[in-house]
Amino acid sequence: MRIGELAERAGTTTRTLRYYESLGLLPARRTGNGYRSYDEEDLRLLQQIRTLRDFGFELEETRPFVECLRSGHPAGDSCPASLEVYRRKLAELDECIARLGAIRERVGTQLDQAERARAELEAAATTPAGAPEPRCELTPPGP
Repeated sequence: MRIGELAERAGTTTRTLRYYESLGLLPARRTGNGYRSYDEEDLRLLQQIRTLRDFGFELEETRPFVECLRSGHPAGDSCPASLEVYRRKLAELDECIARLGAIRERVGTQLDQAERARAELEAAATTPAGAPEPRCELTPPGP
């Protein structure tokens, strides 16, 4: 298939495919007339890349998965190098989750403090039942 068809089937652009080709992630095969030529295996490579990108993997982190598929494995994550990338990504995600958890706790603490302070201000501003209204010096005395 030609580059336009592959881009359409993979849900990407021809520009992206050319970029992947320049990085060596997508093979650069040409027909006799100079057109790029792709097959179903290339579509599989692109689907693997897209799935990993959707998970938040950097483009370079997809390389071991692509190489695994190219070497004939049934899945891009059946090679040791791919598994190592998974491990690193999980550690990175765990670190992010821990940082976000700490930030969430601090924001929650700030919210609690702000709500308590606001409630105290409101309580102080509320006149107790039966107490005379505070007077302004410029207000003439009542009857």
